Amino acid sequence: MEHLSTKAEKIDHRKKDWRVWWKLTRPHTLTAGFTPVLVGTALAHQHVESLHWGLFIAMMAAALLIQIATNLFNEYYDFKRGLDTEESIGIGGGIVREGISPKAILTLAMSLYGISVLLGVYICANSSWWLVIIGLLSMSMGYFYTGGPYPIAYTPLGELTSGFFMGALIIIISFFIQVGEVTFDAWLITVPFFLTVGAIMLSNNIRDRVGDQRGGRRTIAILIGHDKAVVLLASMFAISYIWAFVLIGLGITSPWTLLVLLSIPKAIKAVQGFKGKQAPLEMMPAMKATGQTNTFYGLLFALGMFIGFIL
Repeated sequence: MEHLSTKAEKIDHRKKDWRVWWKLTRPHTLTAGFTPVLVGTALAHQHVESLHWGLFIAMMAAALLIQIATNLFNEYYDFKRGLDTEESIGIGGGIVREGISPKAILTLAMSLYGISVLLGVYICANSSWWLVIIGLLSMSMGYFYTGGPYPIAYTPLGELTSGFFMGALIIIISFFIQVGEVTFDAWLITVPFFLTVGAIMLSNNIRDRVGDQRGGRRTIAILIGHDKAVVLLASMFAISYIWAFVLIGLGITSPWTLLVLLSIPKAIKAVQGFKGKQAPLEMMPAMKATGQTNTFYGLLFALGMFIGFIL
């Protein structure tokens, strides 16, 4: 019986370890990695007869690994700066709750960057070596987002940076590696994803506004206050949906793009979930709804583009 008990404890420990490392990836943010790749590839399919699936898979993997590494850097440097405690909401908690060494977190982040570099070599070899510069810049932004002496996440530029690098630029790269060029239409399509990815960061900053202010951050949510930040979030969602009509009116996408309207209930839930709330734990459902809005908007947008192409 004692042997069976010890064996069961080991199994439970392994399950716990798996869940801890999964939480460290901050799953609700990973939509910022894969939806832009889908959209960029869907747009490319309108310009080429067949897609290079190897490039698609490599791009998807690289985007997700860089996003996870960025989250791990965030976990590491927020702990080092004393922002994360056992009571902190919305963090992976591997260091302050589970006892994982900061060095292990940092090593894993750098390892994921290493794998991303190898994927990048494959992508460049099959498209253009000019992407080396863009890839290195994107990875640098992932690190300096929370690392370095002047972290971007501590400034009002967090939403702008994440929206551009994790939203717009990923779409452009995903499009370019399939088509071999970048069109003005492609840049126009990035607008709603620039906004919905930025909204994920804004929702995080709304939730953490009080604690971030104590920690010395100067995010948009801190500068304009809770209520105005919620209005800004609602405005970002509204423009994203209006932009779908703009793209259709310009003939860039088909009316099937309006499938994105099915994600509006999630956007409403996100905005409503922040109204009148002050405690971080109370705002967690709103943060989740923000991530889901990005996911559903991106999936429905890509689906609409594929349907429009087929029909």
